[in-house]
Amino acid sequence: MALRRLQDRPRILEIAYVATLAALRLFRNGLNPGGLVEKIFVPGERVTKGLIFDCKMCGDCVLHNTGMTCPMTCPKNLRNGPCGGVRLNGNCEIEPDMRCVWVEAWERSQRMPQFGAGIHEVLTPTDRRLEGTSSWINDISSSVNKRPARWTE
Repeated sequence: MALRRLQDRPRILEIAYVATLAALRLFRNGLNPGGLVEKIFVPGERVTKGLIFDCKMCGDCVLHNTGMTCPMTCPKNLRNGPCGGVRLNGNCEIEPDMRCVWVEAWERSQRMPQFGAGIHEVLTPTDRRLEGTSSWINDISSSVNKRPARWTE
């Protein structure tokens, strides 16, 4: 699919991410999890992010930390990877015809000057309670996506 090829242009996606985040922050007060606006955002995210990233609508998006590659597309659903089962050709051990999601994430992150270093961060586990919700609204909301207090110890 043509839109999926955008993933191979992580710098453009990084610029789009920064611009979108800045624009949405202007409307922070009206963007509440579970609110009316989220009912509009969810279908929009499902379509756009689905076409570009094969988004699984986890509601806890970390694309900017993973080279604009969705870790939920890993057959093992690994939020932090790779698993150690990467084949010599860079493909997945579970799906041999599929390129390892984490190999792609690493390669793409190297072309992201602003968020590329995020690939080195250990990410919090996916919050399954957020599945099917808007990750944009969750990201902007002050009550969602915060690391647990002991996470940084």
